[in-house]
Amino acid sequence: MKSMDPKDGENEIEKLSQMLSKLQDIYYKKKEQLTELELEINELREVINFLGSLISGKSFHSADELYSKEVLKKTNITNKDQYFVEEIPKQKVEGTNIKRKIFSKKNGKDDELLCILNCYDLNRVEIKIIDPKQRAIKETSEDFIRIFLKGALIKIKENNPEMTLKYEYFKSTELIELIIINNLGSIKEYDIITSKMRELSAKEISSNT
Repeated sequence: MKSMDPKDGENEIEKLSQMLSKLQDIYYKKKEQLTELELEINELREVINFLGSLISGKSFHSADELYSKEVLKKTNITNKDQYFVEEIPKQKVEGTNIKRKIFSKKNGKDDELLCILNCYDLNRVEIKIIDPKQRAIKETSEDFIRIFLKGALIKIKENNPEMTLKYEYFKSTELIELIIINNLGSIKEYDIITSKMRELSAKEISSNT
């Protein structure tokens, strides 16, 4: 039996090492490309959210309603009364996020950021209260019950029994920091929630001044 020449073994190891090095180079390049792609996606998402808020601010119709109409056009739904989520196929809105920000108004201009609303897949809403200690919103607050619960969520619940509500609190207090609403039925419900949250925020500002 012929024994292997040590030089052949060294050559084989060298070839494998070169192959490993090339694969490693490709791996790290692909990883860098993926990181750059994720950054680009995040930047695009921010631009989309900005344009959405810009359209909402300059139009009598919300950007969400315009978006809904565009989806309906693409899905060949032509009835002018069919604007909302019930008529939009679920797969068309998966992965969407409609962000809205509520500011206090000073001299007709946006001043302090009060809360941020995110609507995911036109189904789940998260309302982040900025500076919960300053806002001092509690479940038992008279304005919160009257404006937000009775004015929005209870009415929505009557027509949408599957809707659920959850709170997250600021540190170890009773102050609400995050409101989570699941199983939303339509963009109209998100509009109602936004409107009543804006009304509540304005009420809280006037109460604290």
